[in-house]
Amino acid sequence: MTADTGSPRVGVLALQGDVREHLAAVAAAGATPISVRRREELDAVDGLIIPGGESTTMSRLLGVFDLYEPLRARLRDGMPAYGSCAGMIMLASEILDTRPDARHLDALDITVRRNAFGRQVESFETDLEVDGITDGHPMRAVFIRAPWVERAGERVEVLARVTEGPAEGRIVAVRQGDVLATSFHPEVTGDRRVHEYFVGMVAAKIE
Repeated sequence: MTADTGSPRVGVLALQGDVREHLAAVAAAGATPISVRRREELDAVDGLIIPGGESTTMSRLLGVFDLYEPLRARLRDGMPAYGSCAGMIMLASEILDTRPDARHLDALDITVRRNAFGRQVESFETDLEVDGITDGHPMRAVFIRAPWVERAGERVEVLARVTEGPAEGRIVAVRQGDVLATSFHPEVTGDRRVHEYFVGMVAAKIE
């Protein structure tokens, strides 16, 4: 926790993807945003967001920047984490339709399918109820080449499913302990409720 503001220090993995949007959302949610590209920056944060982007590229860059093992260690030690879209893929224990050399972080007991909703031109928006977050006031969810969850382990809490269209019933938001993930991109809509929820998770962890 920062000594000057008392707010949680929430990092955004800044290797690739929607970094700037997440940093702005973290600040709007009342936390101190930190770009994370180096080990010392990872060591300094109370929680971490893994943004949307391209999961196989992100996997490779974690190795290039020597962050893969340190990040796995922080997750094993209980650091809160939130992954959106590609971040969900990175946090999963099993990934379908990925490259054989792609690495993931095994922080969520889920199986995800990459690009499950289709390519960029097949991206879509829908209204979602997210348990513990929307409280009867649905949020607009934006899916861009998004994954979905095909299997959720016994310890995984399913927070949201798609309720309309060909993907009806598919799991798109989950939580397991201090790890949260969504298939969609709340950072692009201006709705800060997911980020506020995650900042609350981080604050509860460091109290």
